[in-house]
Amino acid sequence: MKIFIRILMALSLGMVIFNATQVNWEDPLSEKSSIAVIGIMAALCAFLLLLLLILSKKISKKLNH
Repeated sequence: MKIFIRILMALSLGMVIFNATQVNWEDPLSEKSSIAVIGIMAALCAFLLLLLLILSKKISKKLNH
């Protein structure tokens, strides 16, 4: 499970990097760029949720032992 979560975290960071290359930084709210910006925000949210999952598992492990 831990390896699977790490793989998902790496994929989400990969999505952030890919979408960052798709953004037109002169006009980030244009039609195509806004989709990339939304993708960046979604991937960052996924990364943070996975990080919270890892931290909660560590806390529950310490409380049980």
